[in-house]
Amino acid sequence: MTKPRLLMVLNDAPFFITHRLPVALAARDAGFEVHVAVPHDDGPVALMRQKGLQHHDIPLKRGARHVGGELALILRLWRIIGSVKPDVLHAVTMKPVLYAGLVARLRRVPAVVHAITGLGYLFLIDGLAARLQRAFVKRLYRFALSHRNAVAIFQNPDDLQLFRDNRLVDPAITVMIRGCGVDMTRFARRPEPRGKPVVVFPARILGDKGVHEFVAAARRLHDRATFLLVGRTDPDNPTDVGDAGIRAWEREGILTWQGFANDMPAALAQANIVCMPSYREGLPRVLIEAAAIGRAIVTTDVPGCREIVRHEENGLLVPARDETATAAAVQRLIEDPALRHRFADEGRARAETEFSVELFVDQSLDAYRRVSPSSFATTKDARASRF
Repeated sequence: MTKPRLLMVLNDAPFFITHRLPVALAARDAGFEVHVAVPHDDGPVALMRQKGLQHHDIPLKRGARHVGGELALILRLWRIIGSVKPDVLHAVTMKPVLYAGLVARLRRVPAVVHAITGLGYLFLIDGLAARLQRAFVKRLYRFALSHRNAVAIFQNPDDLQLFRDNRLVDPAITVMIRGCGVDMTRFARRPEPRGKPVVVFPARILGDKGVHEFVAAARRLHDRATFLLVGRTDPDNPTDVGDAGIRAWEREGILTWQGFANDMPAALAQANIVCMPSYREGLPRVLIEAAAIGRAIVTTDVPGCREIVRHEENGLLVPARDETATAAAVQRLIEDPALRHRFADEGRARAETEFSVELFVDQSLDAYRRVSPSSFATTKDARASRF
């Protein structure tokens, strides 16, 4: 009997490995033939193939807006979807949702699952050009999300409400799945390091991730704590700082840049405090990971971040774009180890209860089952596979 086919479309191969591989493996173990359309990246693609997943390269650049490039991406998705003929298409992040969703409607794909993981830079800026682009993107969303048999997954209630207010999605097809799930064994509780406190910024080095507010705190407090940037640059993003800017901060002597972390549990374990004062998120997995290993968190009172951190319970929330408040919150945690430990206990408990990878995988498979129950008629259920 022919296996049902799942096609997952994403914008970044490392992101697929860290955020969606457990779902793909669970679908594989449930009897699906799993295909992944994502830009080629040697290491992640090798791992996909090792796990029995079929990879399809797509010409997607997250920050690019050149018409020719966008049309090339749509054409490539048209060919892949026509060739694979998926029973279920799962599109994750903005461009895959917009473009694969568009093609799925035109190609009459039987079932579609959309994952709205955040609204991106376009929804953070103002100006005539941005307003015109947002108006166009909203029209695309409205078309892509109007598939006759679809589920739209949202990670936080603010994004869901925005889509409802703008009539971009039928409320009847929406589902709330908070975050992407974290392996509580891999991200086991770890004791804080001793000595001078360490404050870690664990994200891409972008302005809209709050790196400038983090740097301002480092300037004020580097004599009292060690400040580390753990993340890669992202030239496709308009708020990318770039290597030169980061090296200039290092020359000031206020922080150290460690680059991309292949071992995230170890990267977070070196921290006493995790600080990511982002301007807006879908639901940042790294803050769940920080809570899981038992770290007090400083983040912003914005969509996504406040879904993970409750003020004065497992961390401190500060206003976005507020250097003074960010520095004050970090200083408070530097000076109060007992408060850090209380936040760590609560954070770990919340992570286990609300954000486990097993819960995320089960909820994701439920979304597939909702739009394509026939795909499960001859398959077995599966929980998260370890990797």
